[in-house]
Amino acid sequence: MPIINCKIAWRRKCQILTQIIASRKCNICATIIIFIKQIITDNNFIKRHKISKTDFIRKRSLPFSTVFIFLINLLKSSIQNELDKFFKNINQTDVPVREVTASAFCQARKKLNYTAFTELLHKCVELFYKLFPIKRWHGFRLLAVDGSTVQLPKEKEIEQHFGSWHPAKSNGPCPMARVSQMFDVLNHITIDTIISPKKEGERSLAAKHFEYINEHDLVLSDRGYPAFWYFQLIVNKGDNYCARLPIERWNVILKDFLASKLKETIIELKPSYLAIKECEKLGLPTTPLKVRLLLIELDDGEIEVLATSLIDCNLYPYELFKDLYFKRWPVEEDYKWFKSRIEIANFTGKSVLVVQQDFYARVFMANLTSMLAFSVHDEIVKKHENSKLEYKINWTQALAKMKESGVLLFIRNNIIDIIKKLWKLFISDNSAVRPDRKFPRKYNPNSRKYYFAYKPIS
Repeated sequence: MPIINCKIAWRRKCQILTQIIASRKCNICATIIIFIKQIITDNNFIKRHKISKTDFIRKRSLPFSTVFIFLINLLKSSIQNELDKFFKNINQTDVPVREVTASAFCQARKKLNYTAFTELLHKCVELFYKLFPIKRWHGFRLLAVDGSTVQLPKEKEIEQHFGSWHPAKSNGPCPMARVSQMFDVLNHITIDTIISPKKEGERSLAAKHFEYINEHDLVLSDRGYPAFWYFQLIVNKGDNYCARLPIERWNVILKDFLASKLKETIIELKPSYLAIKECEKLGLPTTPLKVRLLLIELDDGEIEVLATSLIDCNLYPYELFKDLYFKRWPVEEDYKWFKSRIEIANFTGKSVLVVQQDFYARVFMANLTSMLAFSVHDEIVKKHENSKLEYKINWTQALAKMKESGVLLFIRNNIIDIIKKLWKLFISDNSAVRPDRKFPRKYNPNSRKYYFAYKPIS
């Protein structure tokens, strides 16, 4: 066979193979959508997550599944406007349809418990890791734990449940919730998330996240988390950690390490009296822990100290850890997307249940976006293989495309076609990764206010 014909045949085989792989990936994504549709229409699931036994019994225009799907649609404008556009998509009409009033929806949502979103989030995450070949760091799934706060509507019920704070420039107390999440930084997946009263500490919330860690997980933590019982809890589950220590307020061992001028050392960390009490409360052993300390000098000259359970210096040499701790940065970025892109504080009501529904519903949709977009990462790399810079998916644009379009996956029958069209949009909107770009953190930014009487039109 001539060489030219051989090349043509080889290219054709590569094209066919690429199409087969794409088809398999598309089918995997469709499996997740079908799985969600089956769960939200399952009677046992509905029974677990409806407020009263008599809720969602009659056939109405807003059954359990419809309320669930509507709430995950990243709602931003007025409820009535969102409802009209939602039923326009369902009925495939040319103009928005007034099929359900805002009042009717508000009555229906009172019947749905926010726990429906948390349970399904965990079920989808479990399915995701079974279906996809995920990215790992030296065999570990990298999980970053981080917390933040969210300003809530100024209502008495909300303030009593979540608590409040008193900012310097404010007329009275401001209701505030604490939020926390455990985030897979390499695969852009939220493993677990919590919105709770502000009085609950970040460490306490992190301990709840650890119910969802598995074998071969490595937990990355910032300076506010390290404590003997915190490390013991992770190790007791058979996992590992890497945490930045607060140099200005830790124990004598750390001060001795800094004075030694060593780059790394292995110490025996013994529990204090308070740590012993906390371990006993959690049912954890109080035996001393072997901890590896590493002194890292950052590019700007700042010094940071990391504590890790990866004490094998041959398997995990010193040079790995500067880059390892930097890998937790995506969890910080994720909060930026939550607050500015998804508008997590732009609540659609003024009750505790609505706050919980809106929070978990939006996190659920953000996670679903990450799962559907996971398969396009290789295509983006291939698209820019000759570029000087590395490129990644533009998450702001991806979330924007999932608004309205994402819920069609649960309404229409042509799931595969919709997924392919979304993939095409994801691949076309990319962001360059510029490794040397730095933006100083603004510690006192002007927080955006959301007013119920002035909702945007979209």
